Amino acid sequence: MTLSPVSQMPRPSTWFVWHSHLIGPGAKVLDLACGEGRHSLAAAALGAAVVALERDESRLAGAREFAAERGLTVDWRVADLEGPWPDLGCFDAVLMFNYLDRARMPQVRDMVCPGGILMMETYLTAQRGLGWGPTSDDHLLRPGEIAHLAAPLTVRHGREVLEPVDAERWRAVASIVAVRK
Repeated sequence: MTLSPVSQMPRPSTWFVWHSHLIGPGAKVLDLACGEGRHSLAAAALGAAVVALERDESRLAGAREFAAERGLTVDWRVADLEGPWPDLGCFDAVLMFNYLDRARMPQVRDMVCPGGILMMETYLTAQRGLGWGPTSDDHLLRPGEIAHLAAPLTVRHGREVLEPVDAERWRAVASIVAVRK
């Protein structure tokens, strides 16, 4: 049995997998603070036109290599999201996983085209008690906060959960899919 390129990719978030049907071929997707590109690669495998921003060039190197080996096209861009953002226009889907910048949320929401979605997931303050992950209030959501950050986009689906990462670790996250009317 030959494995497909999707089965060999770094595993995207379960939240992304559950909602991947919202990203169709040709959709314009922006992945903010993409890290090593697991969500960018998954969206590209779905046929989306992906722009991926990350400040750490070394994190993008492996993603570029993986994409090239599998014939996936992603517009990988080095960008420090703490500085001025490039003018990118609007997207059918904006992805934010394990990244939180409350002050930039108006700009993030503005990048979602009419009819488009914001798919976001990051850690809750309860993560501190689990012994790993971010500990700063700047990087942790308070319970109920994610829907307020997405407003005035309309929440289609959201959750706050404690879920297993592997056999020994758990994570506390808030996730949302919100739509621009």
